[in-house]
Amino acid sequence: MNTSCEYCQIIGGYGTLIWETTYWKIYLAPSQRYLGTCVVALKRRTQDLSQVNNEEWIDFAFVVKKLENSLEINFNPTLYNWSCFKNSTFRSKNPNPEIHWHFIPRYKYPVDFDGIVFKDPDFGHIPLPIKKEIPDKTMEKLAQIIKKPLISNI
Repeated sequence: MNTSCEYCQIIGGYGTLIWETTYWKIYLAPSQRYLGTCVVALKRRTQDLSQVNNEEWIDFAFVVKKLENSLEINFNPTLYNWSCFKNSTFRSKNPNPEIHWHFIPRYKYPVDFDGIVFKDPDFGHIPLPIKKEIPDKTMEKLAQIIKKPLISNI
């Protein structure tokens, strides 16, 4: 049984690792209902936001700026949702929550990427947990296009 964190990839993993900083890993989420959705996971185990230290918060602010800038350059979202949920871990008998952020770009208008139209029918409302898988080649292309500004000095 895989008991490790689905985000830190010590065993297993979540999505495609596209970039990392000193304290955080950025994954392209496997569901792309909202184009550019990522998960930002703290590299060390901690259960609560109050346990994130100053250096990690400063590094997180850097990640926020870089990731939002990358999406702005590539897709021009209308807004960004950031959320930190730990609900799913409590579905297990022995919950072991860890800090991670869901980064969800939101779009007022449809966006065409790689021949696929991404619509946001619940724009202006809480994002719905509806999966949208896209072809592997499109996921690879999306990962590369988001990663490029992350690794640059832009």
